[in-house]
Amino acid sequence: MNRLLLTLLLMLSVFVAPAGARAQACDGPVAACTHPTRGGLALILPGRATVVVVDAADDPGVRRAASDVVADLRAVGGGTVRGADRVDGATVIAGTLGRSPIVDALVRTGKVDVGGLAGRWEGYVAQVVDRPAPGVARALVIVGADRRGTIFGLYDLSAKAGVSPWSWWADVPPLRHPTLFLTAGRVADHPVVKYRGIFINDEEPAFGGWARARFGGVNHLAYERVFALLLRSKANFLWPAMWGKSLWQDDPATAPLADRMGIILGTSHHEPMGRSQVEWQRQGGGPWDYTRNAAALRAFWRAGIERRGHAEDLVTIGMRGDGDEPMTQGTAIDLLQRIVADQRGIIADVTGKPADRTPQVWALYKEVQDYYDRGMRVPDDVTLLFSDDNWGNIRRLPPPGMARRGGAGVYYHFDYVGDPRNYKWLDTNAIPRVWQQMRMARQFGADRLWIVNVGDLKPMEYATSFFLAMAWNPDAMTLAAMQAFPARWATHQFGDAQGRAIGALLGRYGQLASRRKPELIDADTYTSTPGGWARVLAEWEALARVAHRVGASVPMDRRDAYDELVLHRIDAMTNLHRLYAAVASNHRAASAGVGGEAERQAAAARGFFAQDAALRRRYEALAGGKWPVMMAQTHIGYTGWQQPEVDRIPPLWTVASAGPRPAPVPAPPIAIIAADAGRPIDGGTIRWQRIAGFTADGAAMVATPATVSPIEKPGGAGPQIAYRVNLPAAGAFRFDVVAAPGLDVRGSGHHRVALSIDGGAPMIVDLLAHEDEARWRRAVADNARVVGASLSVTRAGRHTLHLWLVDPEVVVERIELRR
Repeated sequence: MNRLLLTLLLMLSVFVAPAGARAQACDGPVAACTHPTRGGLALILPGRATVVVVDAADDPGVRRAASDVVADLRAVGGGTVRGADRVDGATVIAGTLGRSPIVDALVRTGKVDVGGLAGRWEGYVAQVVDRPAPGVARALVIVGADRRGTIFGLYDLSAKAGVSPWSWWADVPPLRHPTLFLTAGRVADHPVVKYRGIFINDEEPAFGGWARARFGGVNHLAYERVFALLLRSKANFLWPAMWGKSLWQDDPATAPLADRMGIILGTSHHEPMGRSQVEWQRQGGGPWDYTRNAAALRAFWRAGIERRGHAEDLVTIGMRGDGDEPMTQGTAIDLLQRIVADQRGIIADVTGKPADRTPQVWALYKEVQDYYDRGMRVPDDVTLLFSDDNWGNIRRLPPPGMARRGGAGVYYHFDYVGDPRNYKWLDTNAIPRVWQQMRMARQFGADRLWIVNVGDLKPMEYATSFFLAMAWNPDAMTLAAMQAFPARWATHQFGDAQGRAIGALLGRYGQLASRRKPELIDADTYTSTPGGWARVLAEWEALARVAHRVGASVPMDRRDAYDELVLHRIDAMTNLHRLYAAVASNHRAASAGVGGEAERQAAAARGFFAQDAALRRRYEALAGGKWPVMMAQTHIGYTGWQQPEVDRIPPLWTVASAGPRPAPVPAPPIAIIAADAGRPIDGGTIRWQRIAGFTADGAAMVATPATVSPIEKPGGAGPQIAYRVNLPAAGAFRFDVVAAPGLDVRGSGHHRVALSIDGGAPMIVDLLAHEDEARWRRAVADNARVVGASLSVTRAGRHTLHLWLVDPEVVVERIELRR
């Protein structure tokens, strides 16, 4: 085994779950396992029917979920599984408080403990109960506080049995168990974040083209699959695809289906009052301008609230410009406050109830945050939806401890169209960074609504799973839980034998892919970095070799799932890096006048460009051709922020057409010091945490809690990291702190750390100093911010560098030492 591959495997081990972390661990109440336990329940047993009972009076969404569970258990065990509305012979009894006479009777007689459940949003209890009915020795009873509570309890049973939420969306077959048992006991669960969901966006050509090819349109047949995925993932909320589309108008069966299944619909940040953007264009309503066309706009919005009816849909209020643009030049606070007041008047008038009885959200996206920053406020019942910068860096959060009936939330991005460049092709999101940002949101109290832009949904499966799992209970997603997540998730898709290895692949992929979005890569990207293209390409090729080695041991019935969830993204990104590395070599050889080498590298580049298209064809042929068009997103040949119409091979040079010689590679740092190489020293209520696998190069250090006040005078016993450094001479040295490209969530305008050497006074440096649009573009493109200080020593040799905490939100990735 070569040294590079050995290094890769050691880095992958960061993501391996602790020994004994198995899907069927039998360690806890109501856990699934393959052998009987004292007081447990035989869920699936050869020769015996499994009966899932739901009262006929219960909610349609509950009955539908129960039918899914019947099919799931049948697929897991292969035996007789049937649904029923009577308790005779019951194995599982499920129902909603106040909606299920069967469950209500069990509660009245004390058979099941529902203490603390009543009124708990989407809460449920699952309990193994002895003698729940005459002739039934033992059954699992699932009780929901409301209909979604029961639905989530039912789908939780499917997940425990071995059915992935991605069974349809990623062709993951159930984990087969001819016998399956549940341990004794009781579990109670409920979500922490009230509204949890996804935004299907930038959905052309991939999602839209696929839905038209597969279902004849982006219609209720396509959305039925989306709704089921959300519910199986314990999510409840959707912003639907909206570019040239209306979920409500394009197929009138879709919104009623969402309501029956239990999905809460909303509209995006620039689509107020339950109206899709395209609906205004279709009706020819005139200018989207409240100063000139208020009456028409009010009538348009009224129709949206009337159409909403008695659904639970969350109403977006406010106004942005048409086509996802600013409404006005500057900040027209008075105008927007009048718009919000008029919208709430419409809501109250249509519903016949005070406006605060209808859930509403104000999305502080892009320039709308300026209104908030300059003092605009909306009524206390409205949820404030803060946003990231479209690149995974949250821009603003509510003041810690802010009391507000409507609470606050976060709109996050896994996909984006806009400056400095679109990123739509592949999943490039490292979950340690997502975890750090969303944990910070929870600590600041932004936990009413979490919604993430997932683009075409595929291939964002893994990141989406993590986001929704964390949204269910952010506090349970501890650092240890986050770092165990890849192996646990992969085990649920692929089983114990491959789960740990596949989870490690996903973790390493996220590290490498988050280094730079593929749409931002070109032949010059790594020519001037230490190690250059050779180092970066070697990392990808090592990962691809391991992925193919692991894939060879994946059972045939899971090969499609492995390609969709793991192998395609690794192969596609490795091939893209091969392409640009070959183009870079072609340019270098042509500039040096080496014609033969230039042509060899040009031929290699053409081959890799052709392979990119072949990988797309391979993906779309998976599962019997189930995914036509789903990988059609262009990604090669960008010249600006917007995607090219078709993929175009980068320009290739001959000796005659060669451009200027590449610029010389700058001198590398004297040393690169890993963020976790020092000795962390906690201070006061603040402690340091090491986040393994945060970047392609390793771990990062983060302070917790992020809500503590900034330390304006660092030093003394304050939190710091002390590094031992060996300096080659006396004199001044520059120490550059490389941090994640975070932003100032408090509105102070700062993002600071401090540096000192030996016993010197700390020098505060600000990562956001002189921030402008160009600096932001560079930070998100490089996925890093850099700030430094010049510090002097009077002698060569060993010294102690101190990095002091100032603003707790800063994430430190490494320190670079230069002369």
